[in-house]
Amino acid sequence: MILLITLVILVILATLAYTLTVRVAARRHRDQYIIDYAIARNACASGMKYALASASNLDFELISRPNEPDFSDVFALSEVEYQKLLVQMEQYLAGQRPTDANAARDLRDGNDTWLADANDDANDLDAGSLASSRHVDIPGPYGPPWPLVTEPVELEVGSARVTISVEDENAKYPLGWALLADEKLRDMAGAGWTNFCEWMGYSTSEIKELNKDLAAIGATKPFKIEFKPETVEVELPANTRSRITRTTSARTAVARRTVSKKPVTVQEQLQKQNTEFAKLLHSSMLNAALLSRSSVESDTRKESAMKYLGLWATRHVNVNTAPRHVLEAALMFGSVINAPKIAQAIIQQRKIAPIADVNEVKKAVLGYSDSIEDCRDFLVTSSTVFTIRVTAVSGAAEVTAMAAVSKEGGKVQQIAVICD
Repeated sequence: MILLITLVILVILATLAYTLTVRVAARRHRDQYIIDYAIARNACASGMKYALASASNLDFELISRPNEPDFSDVFALSEVEYQKLLVQMEQYLAGQRPTDANAARDLRDGNDTWLADANDDANDLDAGSLASSRHVDIPGPYGPPWPLVTEPVELEVGSARVTISVEDENAKYPLGWALLADEKLRDMAGAGWTNFCEWMGYSTSEIKELNKDLAAIGATKPFKIEFKPETVEVELPANTRSRITRTTSARTAVARRTVSKKPVTVQEQLQKQNTEFAKLLHSSMLNAALLSRSSVESDTRKESAMKYLGLWATRHVNVNTAPRHVLEAALMFGSVINAPKIAQAIIQQRKIAPIADVNEVKKAVLGYSDSIEDCRDFLVTSSTVFTIRVTAVSGAAEVTAMAAVSKEGGKVQQIAVICD
């Protein structure tokens, strides 16, 4: 009996000791996470301040890619196709001649012929080729993988590791186009948006669901493309003196007010729209879960519609940096039928050298110059809107902040900042 009682007491004591140890460990973990999160948050804020202060000094130059596989169709490649393209790129960088005629032709013509030969088996790629290709990236228009404009910068702020990357927002589809208030452009914008969604693998019902969300956002605030100087009425005090009305019971001060007109510049209207739509398009009104759904996911990449969407109220697409489906959506403002042909011509032209002016596109595709002219207002050859993404990691805590800025020359203007 004594032994039995002693055994029970030992079991109870062991259970209490284990429970206490677990609770203490959990408390320590929570306390450490709070400390790590505070460190990461402060490091993220410091990294964002540094990035914004340095943005005016950055110069983003396009590169020439005449013989390299193009980034334009990477979003549409399956994993097998993508791995074979990396092998070709690795052979090109190593100065080797591709082993077969088809590979040589693909390397010369870009991804267009490559996509036509998409039925090759994954077994055609040997283990050595796959291993070496893991260290190869398809260069984007600026050199680093699309949509980066420069290689990510890594810093150490205290015990936190900070990574700063800059993305080209004019290389993405401006989601505001799907909210256009102009009835003349609404149908063409709808065709471009539908084409974009189909490229990303959405079904008809899913496109309708997304359109429903966009209609709700558009009802809240219409998206404008053109702005004109205007005046607004504001109520201001006429003077600082008060008119005193005497009564038998008390004295009441009544401020005399008047209505005056205040001019609002185009830049001020544009900045206001950018800020408002940056909030709307990052809010719960948009089905971010559906847009973030992976169309292709592997160890090397993750493709989704969200990766190719501009959510900062951009209004133009850069013909030098936009992938195929974004280019086609922009060119549909000129011609829905001819947009794919014009996009193909642009992709071939910019591989040789960056396009300096939209007129170069008209010369290269003479048969569609009218269509290009009709969508000129939606195209640019130099990007002006960029996303700065700062990620800070300390222990188990990770904090991310994004800022959109417009950069014209050496002048940088902040649009909005969003923290996760």
